[in-house]
Amino acid sequence: MGNIFLGHFEERSPKWRKLLKYIVTVIIIAGVSIFAGRVYAFALLGLSFIPVMYVHAIVLPKKGINGWTGEPKSRYYDFRGWNKNIFGDKQDENANQSTNKNNATQ
Repeated sequence: MGNIFLGHFEERSPKWRKLLKYIVTVIIIAGVSIFAGRVYAFALLGLSFIPVMYVHAIVLPKKGINGWTGEPKSRYYDFRGWNKNIFGDKQDENANQSTNKNNATQ
């Protein structure tokens, strides 16, 4: 459900990383459930929200990012270390080459 509703916050993450995160989470929760019991598995799920709340309520707002919406996108992309160029490098390279050619001829 989280991937469906919150996937837009992971739009620039590689697919293998999203899949790995899901698989590791399922293995950990299932392992705790099998070896320690269902109550401990649910307690672990509940405790896992503490770091999430810390990041969304304290860290992101300190960086000037809305912890609920992830806006402004430019700051969120900087925080995540993502490239803000969503259309690819080819267009930027072509634009830079045209600008450089124009500057060289003048």
